[in-house]
Amino acid sequence: MDDTLAQLRAGRLAGATRIDLSCGLTEFPREVFDLADSLEVLNLSGNALDTLPDDLHRLHRLRVLFCSDNRFTELPEAVGRCRSLDIVGFKANRIRSVPAAALPPSLRWLILTDNRIEELPDALGACTRMQKLMLAGNLLRALPPSMAGLERLELLRISANRFETLPEWLPSLPRLSWLACAGNPFDTQAEDAAIAARSVPHVDWRELTLGRKLGEGASGVIHQATLGASRQVAVKLFKGAVTSDGWPHSEMAACIGAGAHPTLIAAQSRIDGHPQGIEGLVMGLVDPRFTTLAGPPSLASCTRDVYADDARWPAAVAMRIARDIASAMQHLHARGILHGDLYAHNILRSPEGEGRLGDFGAAWMTGSLGEAQARAFQALEMRAFGCLLEELLERCTDAVPASVSAFKDRCLQPVPAARPSLAEALPLLRQATAP
Repeated sequence: MDDTLAQLRAGRLAGATRIDLSCGLTEFPREVFDLADSLEVLNLSGNALDTLPDDLHRLHRLRVLFCSDNRFTELPEAVGRCRSLDIVGFKANRIRSVPAAALPPSLRWLILTDNRIEELPDALGACTRMQKLMLAGNLLRALPPSMAGLERLELLRISANRFETLPEWLPSLPRLSWLACAGNPFDTQAEDAAIAARSVPHVDWRELTLGRKLGEGASGVIHQATLGASRQVAVKLFKGAVTSDGWPHSEMAACIGAGAHPTLIAAQSRIDGHPQGIEGLVMGLVDPRFTTLAGPPSLASCTRDVYADDARWPAAVAMRIARDIASAMQHLHARGILHGDLYAHNILRSPEGEGRLGDFGAAWMTGSLGEAQARAFQALEMRAFGCLLEELLERCTDAVPASVSAFKDRCLQPVPAARPSLAEALPLLRQATAP
């Protein structure tokens, strides 16, 4: 028996605010209700549950509920009766049905990744506090029109579904900044075309010697490696399954389509001949002087990255980071690629302020869209750039150029069509970093 479950049943967890239970549960442990006056986070992921009790709302302080990797075929209506829920996660279940009654209007963050959902209820539009909605890896062909009223929505993942077109209202959402749409029928031809048009060299697996692990994300594991006799490189081996951002194949297409750029961490070669058939890419090994700019969002911050308490820098350093990332983004947009995840946690920076943008897990192609529609979606990414600028500027230790601060405000304005472009950003930031 899981030690936490044993303690719960023995009454030793009185006053607990968080409980994590992953021990093959087939039924909801009723002892959880003994914590009704304190419990705020309940994590039941990794069990064999297919129902929740009808009186779940007795947990009146519950704000976060995770039930991923279980056996639910329907989002339980009991969830909708929990009126204080902020975050709900039912990733990797077998959910086909999402009843309107299962959606508490209080939701800010809903995770339904990797299920079998074909349709969502109009009631989703009543969740007006929604900031983060993760729907990758389902069977959706459309979104409910009521979602056009989700004015606080900032991050949306609809990759690896069955969209043949995108909703016309989508690029007009005033706060949407991080959008992933790859691996849908409208996008797959563009992915294939990107790989064909900008093919990279192939490397045999036997030419690589893996070294230490450098990092791991939802889509794959990155290792330091030696290519041939002595060339030091980085290798990303994809996990193969759908992630919160979409299919690894889509990420590979975007990496290859991006080509080379001085401020991108881009693909150099594709890997052939892995003994387990795993797909992989060879990338340049980044100088160890570079460190991650920030950590990913937390449960509390929801859509915004978490910086170290001592993250401070001169304005000149902030300007150089912003300049290098703007250059990378302009390069991607010119190649018909939206990064989809323009965040500080996907940026490496040197002490002097050089910036490098990586992680194409949420990237998608605009090649099948009309020119006006592509520009409209690029305007969403300008808000993401504005968020990055805001975070950089508020941590400066000296005065920030007024022109850059004003540009940041224009990036964040609620009318996407009125936002500036990266073509305007680069001259401004180059001037701000000129000696």
